[in-house]
Amino acid sequence: MYDSGLNNQRVRQLNRQTLMKLVWQHKRLSKSQFSQYTGLSIPAVSKILDELVQDGKLSHSSENLSNRGINSGSYQIPPDGDFILCMNVTPTSIESQLCDAQLSPQGEFERIQVNAATPQALLAAIENIWRTQRKCWPKKKINLALGIHGQVDPVTGVSQTMPQAPWREPVEIKYLLEEKLGVTVRVDNDCVMLALAEKWQNPANRQDFCVINVDYGIGSSFVINGQIYRGSLYGSGQIGHTIVNPDGMACDCGRYGCLETVASLTALKKQARIWLKSQPISPKLDPESITSTQLITAWHEGNEYVRRWVENAANAIGLSLYNFLNILNINQILFYGRSCGFGESWLATIDKQIGFNPFDHGDSLKANATQISFGQLSRPQQVMGVGYLYAEESLNQV
Repeated sequence: MYDSGLNNQRVRQLNRQTLMKLVWQHKRLSKSQFSQYTGLSIPAVSKILDELVQDGKLSHSSENLSNRGINSGSYQIPPDGDFILCMNVTPTSIESQLCDAQLSPQGEFERIQVNAATPQALLAAIENIWRTQRKCWPKKKINLALGIHGQVDPVTGVSQTMPQAPWREPVEIKYLLEEKLGVTVRVDNDCVMLALAEKWQNPANRQDFCVINVDYGIGSSFVINGQIYRGSLYGSGQIGHTIVNPDGMACDCGRYGCLETVASLTALKKQARIWLKSQPISPKLDPESITSTQLITAWHEGNEYVRRWVENAANAIGLSLYNFLNILNINQILFYGRSCGFGESWLATIDKQIGFNPFDHGDSLKANATQISFGQLSRPQQVMGVGYLYAEESLNQV
């Protein structure tokens, strides 16, 4: 026999969390809209909303969202809360977007080049961006949310490994910045940033989906039953380090033939450099300074060598994805990263390799079949995704 009082308390908490999730997603809702989204009655919704307002979790506005003339006002996250400065951080660049307490953008999205030879230099670059925003908003507390490439411990805020960085030691990003700036700092992997962006800013997404970032490296993040899956060691989603060729090139992780060594932009540029240097007549492209943009342009111009390299890379991604689909049965895959510039034919090659998913048959609805597409969120929206670490933390406190 269960404790009905405890059960009712849990239902009440879940209802409170459901209403708070809706506010984070839609920014502002009326009582009737809450009722439509949840299926709860207006009196039940009213009681929960009154509690959330009394607890300071929501604020009420007299602004009417209904066209029927019935004015019950609207509800939102209190707008006077702390700001959040969202960043995507690598050793060579930092992208940033300032958000208000409701995670709505404030000011312009910015991207700066950095040349961080040491962890201290990278931390100093983050601090400089924060101090610039602090001057613009002197009366506001501005907390930090950082998306970091590589393996990150989101609990301690330690960057454990950062590919492309000239250092190899872990960096206590959260602790060092909180001590220096006196604000709250949350840190997670950059692919988790993308998954959070999709989860909170794309209402069309399912409860289960995967984002894959194919850029200078290859990373991914899984959302299972509406929750980010990180794994006990926070290494979930390292699709770039699945081995596709045991006799292949050495990878930064210490193994050989990882997907990143075949299909990332870094790998493709390396392949192009080797080929360019072997040519007796100097081609148009300089092997020492070839860029991702030049590689993508050559693909679209029909360069036979580039097309072959890129198609081989797409085939490798598709085969790796096929294995993931069979294991996890996550059938919505969203691609991000500069490699998306190769376009629909690149995506079609990946899709073709996945082929016939053994789960895509029988009487299941076509809507549940595997769907592979490019992510549609803008770059500012992607970077703002890491700010939803604060939203998810707040839900645990409802």
